[in-house]
Amino acid sequence: MRKNNWACFLLILAGIVIGGFIGSLFPDTWLNYGQSFGLSSPLILDLGILSITFGLSIRITIASILGIAVAVVIYRFI
Repeated sequence: MRKNNWACFLLILAGIVIGGFIGSLFPDTWLNYGQSFGLSSPLILDLGILSITFGLSIRITIASILGIAVAVVIYRFI
């Protein structure tokens, strides 16, 4: 039986979100320890009549990594 890659992708995204949520519930614990990277200030493209703002910031925490691991284990049992 072939497994669906979209299901794995969605489970990993859910693991990241739930792990980040759990990390934010306990802000002073080791679960919320992590690293942020991305654009520190947004990139603004002004074309006169149209202004577009680009920005991306990603925060990886221990809780989100644990969420990814749990999602992969769940995917293997599906």
